[in-house]
Amino acid sequence: MKSIPQRTCIGCNVKKDKKDLIRIVKDNQDNISIDRTGKANGRGAYICDNIDCLEKAIKNKRIEKSFKLQIDESIYENLRNLINNK
Repeated sequence: MKSIPQRTCIGCNVKKDKKDLIRIVKDNQDNISIDRTGKANGRGAYICDNIDCLEKAIKNKRIEKSFKLQIDESIYENLRNLINNK
């Protein structure tokens, strides 16, 4: 039986199945995007499909710390829209 990959949410620090989380990715040119496939090249950070986890990650700048760069507000808005429109 194949094991299911586990990842840790940067909002609540709980390990969950990779498929249950939203992946945010930073590519080689420092562009930040939301990776719905989970297969885009680059450094990834994972967050629960939950608005509370997202707000906690934004408040504590966990996404910025993960990627070591300033995150544009439009990325946060896209994440909010994605979570609210599930």
